[in-house]
Amino acid sequence: MSLSTRTPAELLHSPREPGAQAEAHIASLYIYPVKSCAGVALQQAELTDAGLDLDRAWMVVDASGEFISQRELPRMALIQVSLRGGEVVLRAPGMLTLHLGIDRVEAPARVRIWDDEVPAYDMGAVAAQWFTDFLGQPLRLVRFDPEHQRLSSMKWTGGVEAPNQFSDGFPILVVSQAALDMLNQRLQAAGQAPVTLARFRPNIVLDGLAAHDEDGLGLLSIEADLPVQLQAVKPCTRCTIPNIDPATGLSDPAVGDALQVYRSLPAMGGAVCFGMNAIVRAGDGARLRIGQRVVGDWRFD
Repeated sequence: MSLSTRTPAELLHSPREPGAQAEAHIASLYIYPVKSCAGVALQQAELTDAGLDLDRAWMVVDASGEFISQRELPRMALIQVSLRGGEVVLRAPGMLTLHLGIDRVEAPARVRIWDDEVPAYDMGAVAAQWFTDFLGQPLRLVRFDPEHQRLSSMKWTGGVEAPNQFSDGFPILVVSQAALDMLNQRLQAAGQAPVTLARFRPNIVLDGLAAHDEDGLGLLSIEADLPVQLQAVKPCTRCTIPNIDPATGLSDPAVGDALQVYRSLPAMGGAVCFGMNAIVRAGDGARLRIGQRVVGDWRFD
């Protein structure tokens, strides 16, 4: 059955026999230390209640404290991020390297991300000038206050208190490798160049699933050093960021146009969706590694 002919219930609940399980393994792990800048591929990552450690721990804000992303400034995609010892290292074309101490902050601040006003820490004048110079408007860099709990929407978590930091709304994004493969097949059939998962900014990439089987998953159990359970709670609705080429910072509608054909989900009001948002139900402090086995329960109405 094609996605375009599935009912809303079928789009959110995979048509499998009751009691059946999906099996996969972790193919890739990514974090995005500075929201909307390039990601960091990891062989292993520490899981916390608020997602993978250091994911979206920093964020760029404007002069009024409002968050800024690639939606407004696509050149943010060109800012490369790496972790070195106790530092986050930022590089961008034409800029000197910026070194940030992972455990160092400056003055307290209040910032806004979507509808949430949250406490944060300003990272100081040098970081502010670096982002201002590269992105061409007055900006500052802030760090999330780890003492604050910013909760995911309990409408989608079923009342579970699930913290996240500066992510758009949920601590973990799960995507299947097969979903990207399907998109690239469609792009190439239309004469377009294939794209990478960097455009979709996942945290956990699963191999072994059919394309978009993640839509129908509920509880994910991961065989790590501690018992890990992630709960898939909401399809990830997509804005214009997947249209931005992370290598150039330029936008082209080809990806969005291709997804609109087969990933506009009636169950989500017609929004284009790619990947599943998830929350952490168990496993704070566990180490996730590439190759770990993942078992998922299929969800049903």
